[in-house]
Amino acid sequence: MEMRDRIQQKAEELFSRYGIRSVTMDEIAGQLGISKKTIYQSFEDKEELVAAVFEGHMNKSRDLCMADRDRSVNAVHEIFMALEMMEEILATMNPSILYDLEKYHPGVYQKFIEFKNSFMYTSIVENLERGIKEELYRADINVDVLARYRIANIMIAFNLDVFPKNKYKVVEVEEEILIHFLNGIVTPKGLKLLQKYIQQRREQKQI
Repeated sequence: MEMRDRIQQKAEELFSRYGIRSVTMDEIAGQLGISKKTIYQSFEDKEELVAAVFEGHMNKSRDLCMADRDRSVNAVHEIFMALEMMEEILATMNPSILYDLEKYHPGVYQKFIEFKNSFMYTSIVENLERGIKEELYRADINVDVLARYRIANIMIAFNLDVFPKNKYKVVEVEEEILIHFLNGIVTPKGLKLLQKYIQQRREQKQI
């Protein structure tokens, strides 16, 4: 693995675990057993490193979402595959990471907002339209409004004023909100599938 990739990978690990602000370039260098000077040979400053980490994360998320869409057997199944992916990502993510990004790295945060309002929005719209065609989601829903509402649902789980990290786990909040959202849009046919996938998740967690 190239040194730049090693640095970026370690930075992503530490940012996810501790948040962005609390992780220094010295700590990243120490974790890798290299000098801080070596980091600056690959990245001009922390801003560039943070940008690289989030760009890589967004590209990975995009690829995984598209793969889930292609492998899923229906719209509800696609959502549950996305939930499993989200669960894996959030399991080790410090919920303060987006707060740190917005406050201390606004340029990178703006790129995340653009990703959220373009790729995430489009993916949700396509899932809603797919579900309607499959008669799993109600045909009378306003796709645009609900896609934007769903994005807001996802983001609120990271709001530490609403869900303090010492009391709530982001992944559990995300799952609860998602199930509530799906219950509001499924048809009777879709409800049977929703209940099936919920039961499967419960059984998997018991193993």
